[in-house]
Amino acid sequence: MKLGWRVPAMLLAVFLVGCSSSGVPRRISEPAASLQQLTVQADGRWSIELRLQNYSSIPMRFEAVSLALTVEEQAAGTLAAQPALTIGPESADVITVPFDPSPDARLLLAGRLADGRGVQYRIEGTIDAAPTDRGKVRDYEIKRDSRLSPVPGVPGVLR
Repeated sequence: MKLGWRVPAMLLAVFLVGCSSSGVPRRISEPAASLQQLTVQADGRWSIELRLQNYSSIPMRFEAVSLALTVEEQAAGTLAAQPALTIGPESADVITVPFDPSPDARLLLAGRLADGRGVQYRIEGTIDAAPTDRGKVRDYEIKRDSRLSPVPGVPGVLR
């Protein structure tokens, strides 16, 4: 009779240990990218703050970015960078990419800024990333349509 309570207690302990998780599951999700800010420099070039988002449950190493940029259906050129940046799980970081836009895109954006209007943009291409713990670099296809608006009181800056 004295052992009667110990057997259920041991079974309960074994059950709880079996149900406990060994940590966060290793889930790799496709990353995302967006333009956080576009600044027109005095010489007409653009400085683009590109936001890289890691939706994975583990840190990812972002090796390269190659994204075709279109502004109001006007091809502006290719955003290319090799950030070699590690982004933690379910986090984001921003890289600054110098950019020399096409003459037509440059004129279009100058006109929009002069009128105080924003622009539609599209980025389409690839991000090369890999888990930091193991695994090879993989190309992830990226496609995003969004909009940038002028920042009040800050000439030449859109967010």
